[in-house]
Amino acid sequence: MKLPIQTNLSGKVAVVTGAGGVLCGMFSQALAAAGAKVALLDLNEDAAQAMADKITAAGGTAKAYKANVLERESMEQVHQAVLRDWGLCDILINGAGGNNPRATTDKEYFEPGDLDAETKSFFDLEQKGVEFVFNLNFIGTLVPTQTFAKDMVDRVGCNILNISSMNAYSPLTKIPAYSGAKAAISNFTQWLAVHFSKAGIRVNAIAPGFFCTKQNAALLWNDDGTPTARTGKILAATPMGRFGEAEELLGALLFLLNNEAASFINGVVLPVDGGFSAYSGV
Repeated sequence: MKLPIQTNLSGKVAVVTGAGGVLCGMFSQALAAAGAKVALLDLNEDAAQAMADKITAAGGTAKAYKANVLERESMEQVHQAVLRDWGLCDILINGAGGNNPRATTDKEYFEPGDLDAETKSFFDLEQKGVEFVFNLNFIGTLVPTQTFAKDMVDRVGCNILNISSMNAYSPLTKIPAYSGAKAAISNFTQWLAVHFSKAGIRVNAIAPGFFCTKQNAALLWNDDGTPTARTGKILAATPMGRFGEAEELLGALLFLLNNEAASFINGVVLPVDGGFSAYSGV
């Protein structure tokens, strides 16, 4: 993997949650290419293992761990395993997250008649579904941070990087729970940055714009491969006129983790969005 920024992470232990996914798997590859020993955590152990195998085949150091970011016992077990395998955690990437259909409306706008129609409106959202989305994104960041930040306290050069979203700035239609949860991540990032500022830990976040992944492919593309109406709206509101490529997140990742280049950057949420957050629509 060719890295856009030369950040030396040799001797560092990096823990990545959601590492079986497209973006966090790529983050894991970049961390390993920069010299870190990478612990890939995911509920889908097979997906994490496949990515770990890819990293080791390229000459990096990585190991997959089955982990549930919503269960403290699971995280503590993985924490102990990482300590045995490689030692104290220096870098934590909180990448686990996502949405759920039970917390998504069918339509962008509520219209008269929707209460009685065969459509899932705001009033039909399942509480359990909304709770799942909030928990996966917020609690799924809280618990790993409580677990691994203990390793970082009063040590030099430790970093926590959270994954926020464009939803945190302005909520997207149809996905109120996910938008609210990501807004909580941005706020939590700032809170953590202040809380740990005297303990030697920097805490920042990346807010990706629109990237095509397995999670959102059905929202962006029709079965025949043509773009959906939602894709048209996204690209019209993105001044650069395209989706981001996963690799275009690596510069932000490696910059924020670089303790020389970003040593005084703490508590920021960095948009990587092709201008989406800057565009007023006119």
